[in-house]
Formats: sequence, structure tokens, C-alpha cells
Amino acid sequence: MPKAFRFHATGGPEVLRFEDVDAAPPGPGQVRMRNEAVAVNYRDILLRRGAHRVAALPSGIGLESAGTIEAIGEGVSDLGVGDRVACVAGPDGAYATHRIVPAARVVRLPAAIAAHTAAAMMIRGMTARYLLHETFSVKTGDTILVHAAAGGVGLIMCQWAKHLGATVIGTVGSAAKADIARQHGCDHPIVEGEDFVARVHALTGGRGVDIVLDSIGLPTQSASMAMLAPFGELVHFGDAGGFPAPVNPDDLYERSLKVSAFGLDERHEPLAAAQARRDLVAWAADGSLRFRIDRVLPLAQAAEAHRLIESRRTIGKIVLAG
Repeated sequence: MPKAFRFHATGGPEVLRFEDVDAAPPGPGQVRMRNEAVAVNYRDILLRRGAHRVAALPSGIGLESAGTIEAIGEGVSDLGVGDRVACVAGPDGAYATHRIVPAARVVRLPAAIAAHTAAAMMIRGMTARYLLHETFSVKTGDTILVHAAAGGVGLIMCQWAKHLGATVIGTVGSAAKADIARQHGCDHPIVEGEDFVARVHALTGGRGVDIVLDSIGLPTQSASMAMLAPFGELVHFGDAGGFPAPVNPDDLYERSLKVSAFGLDERHEPLAAAQARRDLVAWAADGSLRFRIDRVLPLAQAAEAHRLIESRRTIGKIVLAG
């Protein structure tokens, strides 16, 4: 019988329950996947804690998985039973042995990409692509700063930005994470405990950086603003440390700064998102991008995966094997 993780109340990892669920058929425009790998994201932890709103309780959890299509709904003509695929889609329910998803949000996988890699790369790879191409078009000669550069999105952004010709500065939590960030294209990792602003100004001759990509939020917000060069931009794309504080426009005028936010939502431009998914798969297949997986745990150990991430002892992604 299919099983899925759900939580009936918000709280710590112990609220996650691995429960039997119905094996529903896919509806029009949908496919049913048998999951082989499920990715764990920090967003899942915030959802479980109650920091992100859920439609109703009990709630499923997770958006990102890879596996094999085992049934298709009416109107689906470009996918078939047995296709290996990856998907990022709501509603939350990826922590499961099976899931039903919109066919439009699915991408086929070549044999060169393992299911664990596919599950680990979709949200973070798409996020990195949008941040470096649409949110701010990074080009040769730019200097960027990536907070949490040894995290899942950070490692991808360091590689991608370096390929685009940028100088990459990154903040990391330890010397070990600094080594990992360097291996993935970060030119200048700065370890937590150092004065981020002073180091950035020293590295840039006092100018600052063109863009700060910040998934942490409130704890880094003030330093992020201070690091920006004239006409620079701070982009919030997460709030792992707390929601950013309101910004007073008076604080922006002197250096003509910009503050923006990014959230991955493929509904804004579905055709462009579909192409971005295909590009990401192609780059992963030919080795242009590497995706670091910290460890693979059995699906039933989802709560342990959350504890590991909350302990900050992981480098890269945790994947649950379905």
C-alpha cells in the first residue's frame, strides 16, 4: 500500500508520521510517479514548524522527487508509463512512495542522471538559474556575494556564476565548508566569525559587490546592505534565519541601491520554466554542473533528515531513498 509522510500538528521532527494513503488514479493532465528519491529542503522544515502556511492539517510535505511514471491521466500524450522523470510540484506530498503531479511540471531524465541526483538538483538548480539570469543578469566582470555558499543552492550558484565570468565571494559556516565552496567555483570564501563587510571591502578595493544573493534573511541583512557597491542589489530568496526587516528608502538613496525578492514559481512563465528544466537536465547530464549530496537516507527516516539539517552538520543535499 502507498505510504506518505504527513503531520497533523506543527512542531519538531517528531510530528512527522509515515502513514498509509490511498492509491488514487491520476486525473486529466496528471501522472502518478513511483518515487525512487525524494529531496529534503529547508523549506520543508519551515513548513513543518508552522513558519510557512499550510492549506489544512493534516498536511503532506515536500515538493521535489524523481522516479518512474506508473500511470498517466487523460490528455497526457508526451509522457508514458515507464518514463524516468523528475518533478517539482505542489501541493506538498513528495515525501511518499507514490505521488500524483501535473504532467506539465515533469521533465524526462536521461540514463546518465541517477534518481538521487535528479531529486537533489531541481529546486536548487532552477533557483540558481533564475537568480543569475532573470533576477540579476550576471556577466563577465561582475562581483557577486553568495550567502551560505556551501549550501545546496550556493554550490550551484558558485559554479554557474564562475562560468558566466563573475568573481564569486561566499560566506560559509566553517573552514571545511570553505574548502567545498572553493572546489565549486567560489573565489573567496569568508568563514563565519570573520567581519564579512570588512573582508568584502578589502577584496573589492572598497567598492563592494554588484549583487548579494541572500537566503538567510534577517541575521545577514544589515551586512548585505553594507557590502553593496553603488547601484548594487540585494536579492532575498529565503529567510532561514528570520524574515528580513522592512527597508527604509532613505537608506538606499546614497548609493542608489535596490532590494528585491525571488520565489521560485513556475506558473509565472510556464514555457520558459519548461525550457529551464530541460537546460538543467542537459547540463547535469554532460557534467557542466555538479550537485553535492551529503547523504542518502531511507524514506522512512525523514525525521532524522530534518534533525541533521537543523544541526547544520550537512554540506549539500540530503536525499531520501524511496
